[in-house]
Amino acid sequence: MRRITHTIRGKSPSQSHSKKTDKRVRKKLKRKKEERMERSAVSGGLQPNYLLYPSRTSSSLPFSDHRTRLPNFSPPPSLSLKLQKQVSSCFKAVSPFKRGAAFSDTHSETLELADIDWDDLGFAYVPTDYMYTMKCTKGGNFSKGELQRFGNIELNPSAGVLNYGQGLFEGLKAYRKEDGNLLLFRPEENAMRMIMGAERMCMPSPTIDQFVDAVKATVLANKRWVPPPGKGSLYIRPLLMGSGAVLGLAPAPEYTFLIYVSPVGNYFKEGVAPIHLIVENELHRATPGGTGGVKTIGNYAAVLKAQSAAKARGFSDVLYLDCVHKKYLEEVSSCNIFVVKGNSISTPAIKGTILPGITRKSIIDVARSQGFQVEERPVTVDELLDADEVFCTGTAVVVSPVGSITYKGKRVSYGEEGFGAVAQQLYSVLTKLQMGLIEDKMNWTVELS
Repeated sequence: MRRITHTIRGKSPSQSHSKKTDKRVRKKLKRKKEERMERSAVSGGLQPNYLLYPSRTSSSLPFSDHRTRLPNFSPPPSLSLKLQKQVSSCFKAVSPFKRGAAFSDTHSETLELADIDWDDLGFAYVPTDYMYTMKCTKGGNFSKGELQRFGNIELNPSAGVLNYGQGLFEGLKAYRKEDGNLLLFRPEENAMRMIMGAERMCMPSPTIDQFVDAVKATVLANKRWVPPPGKGSLYIRPLLMGSGAVLGLAPAPEYTFLIYVSPVGNYFKEGVAPIHLIVENELHRATPGGTGGVKTIGNYAAVLKAQSAAKARGFSDVLYLDCVHKKYLEEVSSCNIFVVKGNSISTPAIKGTILPGITRKSIIDVARSQGFQVEERPVTVDELLDADEVFCTGTAVVVSPVGSITYKGKRVSYGEEGFGAVAQQLYSVLTKLQMGLIEDKMNWTVELS
């Protein structure tokens, strides 16, 4: 189990209790001290560190303003495995995240990461401690966001999201650096994409600042769930939904913005395994003028039929074509696609039917910085079948090599051993940026302590 030690100045319990004091008495006294600190925090305007050290009896943590300003924290300890910090006595409240505290005049307090097997972590849902919620009415603005204990939510059976699919989601990650600080990767890009999608789906949206601040608050409140360096990341899932009741087809009268998180392992933990795609030319993911270019929830349910059929035949996933000419590449079920020929990298242009992936955008910039010629344009199936190398990009996988493409019964192989040279180079640069292992000259990462 990973332990993190911080140095905190405080009054030693041994000064007021003998070594033979009953455990139950000490526990009761400690709990009373916590309650006094919590009451003090509330009466004092709810100091920012209260977000990370909430009452065990309270279910939500209100903000006096929609901007959480979490990056400005100075008292809260980071979860560095080695770092020692001196913290003022006004931050002595004991967190439910802390165990086995040993007090002295200048005492050490041990914090633990979540008690899970980090080496066995996959890409699957793991419940954590807190989620973030914020609401607004139709025509209004989001405000008064709060952290709540993670759990089920209540929705009216007539909610717009349940009846008419009025909902969006985003996906991004937080990584733990060797010094214990946390890194977010381009969260403002997710915020802008949600704003764009909300306009298409007739929904209000949090501002960029509200979105980013909410992400920061949620990550810091769940920081014990961020895997140790090299063991994975904390997957962050913001949702925007029409939560108000509506019977006739119309925008919902109320909207909920929610963020939850889950730790995930490295996608290629067992080694790089190229994926095998089948080109689908009958079923289509999106149509011109539709919602294929925004991250609305309905886009993903629509691909399940073709994806399930492909997997039943031994393929990894489906590559979709445009629905008009049926010869231009669009995207895989949840990934963008890239085709390599010599020093040129081509990817389908964003024209309303393809999701503008943030990893896609980042890979394009990294590739250009590495000297590759990158073209965003219509890419035909023939070009795909003649490529030197093919790879996909997405939040979960970052970069995934394509081992083979099957089109109308013809199978073309690009290599079964793992990454091609180009994909390997781009994957290495981007993941090192995301994890803080190289200098961020792009100014893409946001560091939290």
